[in-house]
Amino acid sequence: MAATIEGQDRVLAAAQQIVKSLNTSTNVDTEDMLMILSNFDNRLSKLSNMMTTTTSSSSTPTSARSAAAAAAVAETDHSYTDLVFEEAAKLVLEWDFPPNADPDSTSEYLNAVDEIIKKTEDLNVLSSDMDRAEAALQHAMAHLEDEFRHVLIGNTVPFDAGRLHESSFIRRCSISSSAAAIPDFETGTLSEDQEDVSSARYNHVKGKSLGADDFSLDLVYTDAIIDLREIANRMIKSGYEKECCQVYSSVRREVLDECLAILGIEKLSIEEVHRIDWQSLDEKMKKWIYAVKVLVRILLSSEKSLCDQVFGDSELIKEVCFMETAKGCVMQLLNFGEAVAIGRRSSEKLFRILDMYDALADVLSDIELLFSDEDGELVCGESKGVLDGLGEAAIGTFVEFENAVEREISKKPTQGGEIHPLTRYVMNYVKLLVDYSDTLNGLLEKLESCMEHDSSATDNGDNLELENVAPLARRLMLLIKSLEGNLEGKSRMYEDCGMPYIFLMNNVHYIVQKVKDSELQKLLGDQWVRKRRGQIRQHATSYLRASWSKVLSCLKDEGLSGSSSNASKVALKERFKNFNACFEEIYRIQTGWKVPDPQLREELRISISEKVLPAYRSFLGRFGSHLESGRNAGKYIKYTLEDLEGYLLDLFEGTPLVLHHMRRKGT
Repeated sequence: MAATIEGQDRVLAAAQQIVKSLNTSTNVDTEDMLMILSNFDNRLSKLSNMMTTTTSSSSTPTSARSAAAAAAVAETDHSYTDLVFEEAAKLVLEWDFPPNADPDSTSEYLNAVDEIIKKTEDLNVLSSDMDRAEAALQHAMAHLEDEFRHVLIGNTVPFDAGRLHESSFIRRCSISSSAAAIPDFETGTLSEDQEDVSSARYNHVKGKSLGADDFSLDLVYTDAIIDLREIANRMIKSGYEKECCQVYSSVRREVLDECLAILGIEKLSIEEVHRIDWQSLDEKMKKWIYAVKVLVRILLSSEKSLCDQVFGDSELIKEVCFMETAKGCVMQLLNFGEAVAIGRRSSEKLFRILDMYDALADVLSDIELLFSDEDGELVCGESKGVLDGLGEAAIGTFVEFENAVEREISKKPTQGGEIHPLTRYVMNYVKLLVDYSDTLNGLLEKLESCMEHDSSATDNGDNLELENVAPLARRLMLLIKSLEGNLEGKSRMYEDCGMPYIFLMNNVHYIVQKVKDSELQKLLGDQWVRKRRGQIRQHATSYLRASWSKVLSCLKDEGLSGSSSNASKVALKERFKNFNACFEEIYRIQTGWKVPDPQLREELRISISEKVLPAYRSFLGRFGSHLESGRNAGKYIKYTLEDLEGYLLDLFEGTPLVLHHMRRKGT
């Protein structure tokens, strides 16, 4: 076929030279010219005969001879074109693409298609010839459509998820695997081992849109892209762009669906999502967060590039092909996001919902860039709608958490006045919320702009504390205040008068430590921390007054004279007996109480020692000698100062002990 076309070019060049010579020279040897032409191509015999007839009459002017020659060339050119078309049509009709066609034969076929396209574009072709040309073209397009599909499928690069995991880009958008189960307040039960409540935080780089630094994939082998472009150009030129787009989009959609399946994304209806148990849903949410980033930043970015390479000559067609290819997988992810957004709200879902919100917000600008044409407005609109829904779900879930803290009404007091599970739960939960400060502040600002903040629940001091702080800090302050109010109610469940203060002291101290050991201190401020430290001191003072006032009253001078009369000795013996009984009762009970923090426990023991030991030393110094000389003195003066000091070290260890002073003396 290539040789035939080259021959056509030679004939045209020769004919043009003939016409030029006839117009410019009267001395040309016509016989010589005919000899040259006959040797040049045997298909010019008709031209030679016509030229001989023309030159046989010497009376014919040169211009007339030129016109005749031109007419002969035109007729010959038309005949030659018909011949080329016939050969092209024959090749197209008989062609069968072998599985591994060599480039030369493929090129020959494409050249034949070009000839057929050229024939259909010729307005001077007879209708019968046009019918034949269009039939040949239709046959050629069917072949090209099959070949386009074959090349596209056979040269698709397999999706390598392993390589993806190793890339620095994926590490930037990975999910932490340190997730721990979070109890559901709505069940009415709280686990006591919630010290390490944590979420699998979505690690992301905010504000980064598509660019050269992004990780990219080769979706189709480079050599095949050239063939795809050649086929696509001819199908589009022939008016078969719809068929070309359909083949391309259907093949690439299946590839993207397979990629999502590899990433762990399933096609689920909203109802199916709502029926999934929390542990399974949590895993699916983590996979969704990862897949959103991979799909938009890597797969669709690469898909857009592939469309540009295959359909680069047609802006409209490449946009349509990309839209039809990518829309389905994006909508599949958005449908899951919508299902989560409108699902049942419970506190354990908050962190995952926030992760989903951040992930989608992070790629929203990329989605808008990828789907920038008019048809893409649907995808962009759906993306924004799902993002808003996730934001509303996050705030709604946070409000549910606030309400759950306020109405948690467990009636069983913690043993020994220890830290309540509610306190551990809330503070670990709140500590994690700080990681989402930017997101939550933005969402809460929108919420507060729609409704006035209710300040009636706080006193004037709290109002001053809540002024000029970020929305999240304000909500956390109110949340912790609600927690403290709940703890105050729980403290009243203890029967011992000193236990409520140990309980409150333990819990407030735990709250303060959680704030100090995290970014919460920056959020809540130093003044907030100082106020809680003051509360701890107040609770300690209240404990000393409630538990040790009776003991200390036994060591007062009231009712005792300095004489050694029998009446005074009886009163003195009774005072020592009362002291011993009170001290032993406190020891028996409060060795079972627990102050978990070593420093707080030591400070509390020191405070007790500073109250009790000096009073006992003074009382023993003034009145001990009155009994030491009598019989059974040890029955009343049972403890030395060193004994009391040692026994105080046993308090708040959480192990109830029965005091036997002889045990310490080793007898």
